Amino acid sequence: MKVLIANGYVIDPVQGINTGRNLLFEEGRIVGLLERGEQPPEDVAVLDATGLIVAPGFIDMHTHLREPGAEYKETIASGAAAAVAGGWTSVCSMPNTDPVNDSAAVTRFIIEQAQHAQLANVFPIGALTKASQGKELAEMGEMRSAGIVAVSDDGRSVASAGMMRRAMEYARDFDLPVIDHCQDATLTAGGVMHEGHWSLLLGLKGMPAAAEDVHVIRDCVLAKLTGAAVHIAHVSTRASLEAVRRAKDAGLRVTCEVAPHHWSLTDEAVAEFDTNMKMSPPLRSRDHVEALLAGLRDGTIDAIATDHAPHHADEKALEFDEAPFGITGLETAIGLAFDLVQQGVIDLERLVALCSTNPARIFGLQERGRLAAGGPADITILDPTCEWTFDVSSSRSKSRNTPFDGRTMTGAAVATIVAGRVVYLNPNYTRITDTKQRPASAK
Repeated sequence: MKVLIANGYVIDPVQGINTGRNLLFEEGRIVGLLERGEQPPEDVAVLDATGLIVAPGFIDMHTHLREPGAEYKETIASGAAAAVAGGWTSVCSMPNTDPVNDSAAVTRFIIEQAQHAQLANVFPIGALTKASQGKELAEMGEMRSAGIVAVSDDGRSVASAGMMRRAMEYARDFDLPVIDHCQDATLTAGGVMHEGHWSLLLGLKGMPAAAEDVHVIRDCVLAKLTGAAVHIAHVSTRASLEAVRRAKDAGLRVTCEVAPHHWSLTDEAVAEFDTNMKMSPPLRSRDHVEALLAGLRDGTIDAIATDHAPHHADEKALEFDEAPFGITGLETAIGLAFDLVQQGVIDLERLVALCSTNPARIFGLQERGRLAAGGPADITILDPTCEWTFDVSSSRSKSRNTPFDGRTMTGAAVATIVAGRVVYLNPNYTRITDTKQRPASAK
């Protein structure tokens, strides 16, 4: 069946499109973009997107889906359900599962579970080292053949510069980006929040910004040495962002992402000892937040990624020192990103680039991140004026560890289309339904 998304405002940074167009797709693939007055084919179903933005499907580069091994926190199916409810057509799953995704067998299992769920696309990220222990390289080639799109020991940082160099050289041979959770464990041991004024005031052991900075600087140096593609996960400090900026200026293959909680909250939020404010890297001071906003504004930051990290309520109910790091983020990230638009930090085209175009480019997802003819019909439909309040009790995730419960936001994904199927539709947007009518602009 041919389907026309009519009367929407299409933003596709790859094709330089930022205007009113109609989008036609059939059997899960995009047929093409039509001018508003162009006559559509016969027997076409219409999705009315009047007043809405039609964008290439959003891609979350950094999620933790917990399956296999911790299905009580999240499954691939429940994580994919949360993803499409948040507007993400694709998610890239980190390897810190149990067993760790360090083999082709685990990679295939993740892909098969995602296909069975029939919701968001799931692109696995393989481990950099076996069991993510930083001692022996994982079988990247076998995992690459099975379907991984990058390698990482996320959750841990590779302590040895020599091992990281070998990993970068090995990954480069398979054209795999290396993602690093940059954190020197010898500087953060026992730390539970950002080291600074608030950690001193609250009597909590801090994690200094320098712990991130030294590993980011190291990775940039190694990127120059090896020629590898290096992606810095969840950048959170001023100095690490400046290191990325210098690497880019030098022409190195270095990219980075930022998580919404790192620009929307500061370490002051820990004052209530709410364990939903505990994440790694930790919430930083206002000075670092301002640097992240500048990096979003000037293009140093390449992508917005959620670092969706679900945990069971019993785990987060522990004392702050004992509770695990991490929060959920798939259903709140786009609303928080629209705050950046409202504040004038970025514009809508930059939002689409951060959430779709750039992630597709960095991970080599050639057909995605654009609305080109012949590509998969993965589409995110946005309403920048939608005012809504996040209610964690209605979350599709199995976990509820979020600091944003009850937060009101303006701007949301209201429909998510994966391979030509509407897998999520905001219940308040009943007009976005299949009809047999032509778009008003084509009459």
